[in-house]
Amino acid sequence: MTAAKASSLGAADTGRALERAASLTEEQPVVFIVDDDALVRDSLKDLFRSVGLEVQTFESAPAFLQCRRPDAPGCIVLDVRLPGASGLEFQRLLRDTNIELPVIFISGHGDISMTVRAIKCGAIEFLTKPLREQDLLDAVETGIGRDRARRLQARLVAGLQERFELLTSREREVLTHVVSGRPAKQIAALLGLSVKTVKVHRSRVTRKMQAKSLVDLVRMADDLGVSGRKP
Repeated sequence: MTAAKASSLGAADTGRALERAASLTEEQPVVFIVDDDALVRDSLKDLFRSVGLEVQTFESAPAFLQCRRPDAPGCIVLDVRLPGASGLEFQRLLRDTNIELPVIFISGHGDISMTVRAIKCGAIEFLTKPLREQDLLDAVETGIGRDRARRLQARLVAGLQERFELLTSREREVLTHVVSGRPAKQIAALLGLSVKTVKVHRSRVTRKMQAKSLVDLVRMADDLGVSGRKP
């Protein structure tokens, strides 16, 4: 088995283990409905609860922003026409405030340009009323799955960041050179160190980051944004 394949399998095993642990500890997925029509809110709430989903409803964008959201995967079902800021403006506000919940637009007055704008800004789907229940449920399932994957990746990166913080400034410098593909001899010349010292630093970096191989270390650095930095 090649080092690259072994690293890939190790990373996959770690990801699956974290995903299993997350599934045991995370809260029930939540669908957030933002629509100024009470009848629509109630109808959608009944639909989502019928398939076992938690639901929170809001009559406006400010009401949603003021709520305390559970730490759980979810998505937003958003009416494109809201009082005050439109659904499209609210979508931009979510992005600007780092609320990364996937958005599914619903509207009785959608047009092609509006749909294109919503999708370009990251919306999963743009559905027109009257809604087909299965289309909406499929979109919500996609949204929750995407948010679950995002949350898992965030946990993985947070774990890597904790390990990265254990590195000394010199070890971080060596790491940046190593993942850039430079051999120990070249790194030694650049840093004014002996080759032996560079190899010691590289070994410590690998151990502290819990990397199984150079390929694994490169992947970690890429996830942390280290590989693109100038040494």
